[in-house]
Amino acid sequence: MKKGQITEGVVERVDFPNRGIVRTEEGRVVVKNAIPGQRIRLMINKKRGNRAEGRLLEVLEPSPLELRAPACSLFPDCGGCMYQTMTYEEQLAMKSAQVRALIEPVLVEAGQVRASAADGQAVSGELPEPDYVFDGIKGSPREFAYRNKMEFSFGDEYKDGPLVLGLHKKGSTYDVLQVTDCAIVHEDFNRIVRAVLEYCRAQRFSYYHKMSHQGYLRHLLVRRAETTGEILVCLVTTSQEQHDFAPLGEKLQALSGYGSRPEENSCRRENPSPDSILQGKIIGFLHMTNDSLADVVRSDESRLIFGRDHFCETILGLTFKITPFSFFQTNSRGAEVLYSAARDYVGSTKDMTVFDLYSGTGTIAQLIAPVARRVIGVEIVEEAVEAARGNARRNGLTNCEFIAGDVLKVIDELQERPDFIILDPPRDGIHPRALAKIIDYGVERLVYISCKPTSLARDLKLFLESGYRLERMTCVDLFCETQHCETIAMLSRRDPIAQSGE
Repeated sequence: MKKGQITEGVVERVDFPNRGIVRTEEGRVVVKNAIPGQRIRLMINKKRGNRAEGRLLEVLEPSPLELRAPACSLFPDCGGCMYQTMTYEEQLAMKSAQVRALIEPVLVEAGQVRASAADGQAVSGELPEPDYVFDGIKGSPREFAYRNKMEFSFGDEYKDGPLVLGLHKKGSTYDVLQVTDCAIVHEDFNRIVRAVLEYCRAQRFSYYHKMSHQGYLRHLLVRRAETTGEILVCLVTTSQEQHDFAPLGEKLQALSGYGSRPEENSCRRENPSPDSILQGKIIGFLHMTNDSLADVVRSDESRLIFGRDHFCETILGLTFKITPFSFFQTNSRGAEVLYSAARDYVGSTKDMTVFDLYSGTGTIAQLIAPVARRVIGVEIVEEAVEAARGNARRNGLTNCEFIAGDVLKVIDELQERPDFIILDPPRDGIHPRALAKIIDYGVERLVYISCKPTSLARDLKLFLESGYRLERMTCVDLFCETQHCETIAMLSRRDPIAQSGE
């Protein structure tokens, strides 16, 4: 087996994240974007010792797990929803197995095993059984049309082709596929994309070329509330040209029906106008400029074309104001499942001081606040902290405090000590130095919410080495059709009395 070689094989399994293990005549190869049971043709693009990685060229035979047709016209070229031909039940089973395959070896290595299993290991030769409760995986209430936020890119589908607005082609940094029927967003997103693209084509606007750093149009950010139907639209361009987007604003308002009043801040669901093309209502349109060389959606300067710069969403009875770049779970109904499960794991916090570290816009903190003495949230993104403070006031919560700063530094400055800790770090997990400080608090129990199981497995090892044990774990699928999965873990100290020095 050598680099550049083309071969065939069968996908034995898929490990997290999206790593297909393919059996070929020459050996096993890791290939992304495959489904267990497929027979595929692949090209070897990396070879180091006995390890080989390949690129999927063609599916020769579908998997027995592929029992339905693709839900959108861009499959499989887009690459964002590679599992959509599998039934949802099979997707959940695969993700559950992937997470357990990452976590359970860590438990075995740390010696967290059932006594009977440990006693029988020498006889059977099998790995001992980890001693914890796995509560299975919870699916999203809505499998399709669940995403409340999408970032679309301007570009061309092929060199010197017509302007398109959509998603990057799988494996390509430059080619953009025109979105017409994306299945994981509400149909309102697709209608807005078509309207914006139609206007920009008519105006003959250029798009930003990432190689030459020349051009105008960059991204379209669309966010939509599930409960209120409010929609926020943000057009991102460079500052290399100057154009008036009031006519586009009028076009977008027309989608919601003339006579709608986007300036209202009702935070409640309203029936669409009889003239509306959308099921929701565009309550704000912003033009943002971004001259950064990085291909990320950001704003150097924002101008409100009409309406307001935020929308409202309701989660488990609490109302949240969300701005263009506020962190908020991208699956609103799935978030309710996630936070309900997390709240169950937290349990009773009566008369406790709770630290919500990496608190984002304060969703979890505000769900816990009514049954806690005090909640302190720490978040590095200042905009998110401001939103959290405003949301707490809006929800009438007076026992929440939100602090802007890096967890690594802020916890050194806090005078109070927590009775309970909730962790919801970014995808890369917790900085090792911050993790050591969190462990030093010695709380009897804590809950860790992870959006990347490999990061959880790494951090869990340090918790176990420091006297904690994993009591319970569950998975929540917020990203149907994709490889991503959320995990909630509840940990407790093996000997909390010894830790406290009593």
